[in-house]
Amino acid sequence: MSRSERNQVSRRALLASAGAVAGGTLGAGLSGPAAAAEPAVFGPVRIRPDDPRYDGLLRGNNFRFAGRPDEIRVAGSTDQVVRAVAEAVRAGRRVAVRSGGHCFENFTADPAVGTLIDLSPMDEVGYDPAMRAFAVQPGATLGQVYKTLFKGWGVTIPAGSCPGVGAGGHFAGGGYGALSRRYGSVVDHLYAVEVVVVDRDGTARAVVATREPDDPHHDLWWAHTGGGGGNFGVVTRYWLRSPGATGTDPSRLLPASPREMLECVLAWSWEGMTEQAFTRLVRNFGTWHERNSAPGSRSAGLYAIFLLSHRNASYFSLAAQIDAGLPGAQGLVTDFVSELTAGTGVEPIVDTRRTMPWLHMMTWPGTGEAGDAIARRYKIKAGYLRRSLTGEQIAAVHRNLTNSTGHQDSGMLLIGYGGQVRAVPPGATALAQRDVVMKAVYQTTWTDAADDAANLAWVRALYRDVYAGTGGVPVPGEVSDGSYINYPDTDLVDPAWNTSGVPGRTLYYKDNYPRLQQVKARWDPRGVFRHALAVEPPA
Repeated sequence: MSRSERNQVSRRALLASAGAVAGGTLGAGLSGPAAAAEPAVFGPVRIRPDDPRYDGLLRGNNFRFAGRPDEIRVAGSTDQVVRAVAEAVRAGRRVAVRSGGHCFENFTADPAVGTLIDLSPMDEVGYDPAMRAFAVQPGATLGQVYKTLFKGWGVTIPAGSCPGVGAGGHFAGGGYGALSRRYGSVVDHLYAVEVVVVDRDGTARAVVATREPDDPHHDLWWAHTGGGGGNFGVVTRYWLRSPGATGTDPSRLLPASPREMLECVLAWSWEGMTEQAFTRLVRNFGTWHERNSAPGSRSAGLYAIFLLSHRNASYFSLAAQIDAGLPGAQGLVTDFVSELTAGTGVEPIVDTRRTMPWLHMMTWPGTGEAGDAIARRYKIKAGYLRRSLTGEQIAAVHRNLTNSTGHQDSGMLLIGYGGQVRAVPPGATALAQRDVVMKAVYQTTWTDAADDAANLAWVRALYRDVYAGTGGVPVPGEVSDGSYINYPDTDLVDPAWNTSGVPGRTLYYKDNYPRLQQVKARWDPRGVFRHALAVEPPA
């Protein structure tokens, strides 16, 4: 394999976490390392179908979906959001909200949506001394967040690896990333949230809710620690501070950013790969995570993604990352690789290591988006894993990755999780899946609408085959633990694809769902905020 081909494998392995960055302006009430002038406020902007900008703002990240709202409101402040929501409610128009535009389903592109609120200009990131926390607006991309926190204070958050993803939905759904095994989910560091809600009489207003137990709005904060976006109102600002952090020095209120990351990339050729060797690799990956995912574990700093591409891609790969400054980092990676490859009898065609600055790792390559700039169409399905896939499930994976209907952009990911995530009780936040060690992602991407049916059929067949023993879905049990709301999949609420008897929303929220329903009834009594997987009020 040539150097350029090895680089391509490394890039593909890094992109695997997708699917799965210059700092925003420092706004009023926020501070940088030095005082910043209050910026001019963007908007308000109202765009209707006859506006030449309209078609260019319709699509999100998944080109399978494009709505036709009566208006697009591009907002630059909380007050503008309040007005946009109030006017939509008075006019009887259904509301949808978009920050980064990376929703996998049609939540913001439903044909029933009348007002689409675009929050992308609301991208401020800075330190709020009054809250003693870092403020992040929903339109800020993860890359912006990482850059601003790093440049200003040398701190970070354990969020995702796709720098183009917006904070708005990512945070509310329980976002995770390369540092989550070490520091938990991003919601474990959420101190407060500002949400535009609608009262029973139709009044729109902004409410700030915190994690303080005596806060009368505490339940609204809790609902945004994994309850998912678009359920209770419009998030216009988050505040982040690690639990237990004290003092007023901002550099001590969130985890310190790593200086450098050590990356290891492995790849195996499908040519000559036996089912036995494939099975051993996948089982070894799962077994390692079963044994090394306790909170505070010496190996909790290691984050690995196994990209199991279809045979038509010629190879499949793995990327592992660890803070290069952790004691024994090189040895931890060596031990991981040794346990991963033990007993397989096959040698990787790529086995490289390199160290690079942490900020570069988290803000490159590109945006992490599936497909290309011309057409990106995809379907993502997911499941949590409490232990390794069973032998029958691995056989199902192998069967589908070697069939004649998949292609080079079809496959699945096994993503390391657990560690510090498991230190938090399942009811402490809305993110219920705490006793898990991995996430599984099943995916296919393509460019042509004519190929929609074939691609959907392939990924649905893979998913149903893997979960054949539990009604075609990851029912919580010894192996599985439901699914992840930030990887939404409307098939889970479709009885044609979910024959388990377990409601789709229970797969996402488990025992936390009734409490989320109570929050829904209190804060969105009119049902203004809804989509295909939305939290429903109590019956």
